[in-house]
Amino acid sequence: MLILAFSKKDPETVPGFKERQGRIGLSAEWLNTKKAIQGLLATLKQDPDNTKAMLELSQAYIQEARVTGDHAYYDKAALELLDKLLKKEPKNFEGLCLKATVLLSQHHFAEGLEVAKTAQPINPDNAFIYGIMCDGYAELGNYKEAVKMADKMVSMRPDIRSYSRVSYLREIHGDMVGAIAAMKMAVSAGYPGLEQTEWARMILAHLYEMTGKPDSAEAQYNIALQERPDYAFAMAGLGKIAKSKGNYPAAIQQFEKASSLITEYSFKDELTDLYKLTNQPEKAKKSGNEVIEMLGANAGNEEDNAHGHYADKELAWAYLKTGNTSKAAEHALLEYNRRPNNIDICETMAWVYYKQGKTVEANKYIDKALVTRSVNPLLLCRAGIIKIKAGDTAKGNELIQQGLSINPFPDQQLKAEAQSLVKNS
Repeated sequence: MLILAFSKKDPETVPGFKERQGRIGLSAEWLNTKKAIQGLLATLKQDPDNTKAMLELSQAYIQEARVTGDHAYYDKAALELLDKLLKKEPKNFEGLCLKATVLLSQHHFAEGLEVAKTAQPINPDNAFIYGIMCDGYAELGNYKEAVKMADKMVSMRPDIRSYSRVSYLREIHGDMVGAIAAMKMAVSAGYPGLEQTEWARMILAHLYEMTGKPDSAEAQYNIALQERPDYAFAMAGLGKIAKSKGNYPAAIQQFEKASSLITEYSFKDELTDLYKLTNQPEKAKKSGNEVIEMLGANAGNEEDNAHGHYADKELAWAYLKTGNTSKAAEHALLEYNRRPNNIDICETMAWVYYKQGKTVEANKYIDKALVTRSVNPLLLCRAGIIKIKAGDTAKGNELIQQGLSINPFPDQQLKAEAQSLVKNS
């Protein structure tokens, strides 16, 4: 049920909420959230210019996007409210912070960073604005500035949000021990069961996975499900653990269950691989196409006041899984042109070119992807494969061995390809 919809005829119409579907719509949390949203909608119906209500409703929609995965609707709904507010109060600090947050969620990183920069002088003693700026700089590949912003944030307010950012920056700079330590602090700083806390726990579990500790990761996923039942990302996490142990039926069950709860392309993406591994080509094809459809609806959409969601990096990887390297290259280049210094984008470009047999180009981009000295095992294995193909056998072998020593349980297909090249080199 959609309480109020967007209306092109009436620009003053307040965007409403959607009823949650399935089990997540039965929780006490949702009943309380819905009651609060309904109250805010009623207030705005009586007083359309109520700034406090617009801000609180925008915050509720941003959070609802995180919980349900329906970013396409709720990000736009939040921006609708925030644009109206900022038209009346262009220097409203909280409104600018929220708008920057939504733009970053939509992967409009340059625009989000500029909005954050506008907000920072208005309230330079607010820690949260430095977190937003940290995210913007990191996504654009300006890691030096991202570190400065994270240091500023954590010095002002050491909490779940600042510790999480410190953890990520340590991770991409190769300090996995430090990354895990900071993420443990983030989880401890949060209230158990809240979405933000359990999301931080998901990152901690992911770090354990990356460093070859699947049992530690599994324990965190189980804790998350105890604290937040029906948490789809924790179910998916257990699916990843089952996959790494070769228990593909259990992995499929977890990802299918997670996919039934919220809108999240990555669950379908994992199912594509699992269906291939279990010799279910029709299901794999269907799942792969569903991923592209989920990502493609708003990818690169510049219309409607930049309310679209950039998903070109994700689409590049999705098209690679379907074997369409030309479409993969098209989307990878679109994203690269937006943020050429981001290491994840450079890795994407390198792997697309590798799949196209363009080894020289692949080698150039993988060097850029390694610039922060990340020890992500998947990155190291891909880099090693490309180096060997480019003729640098010694370096390639070194990178592959380093990656597999950090995590002996990476993607099995990638591991097999890497080990085959090492054996034959």
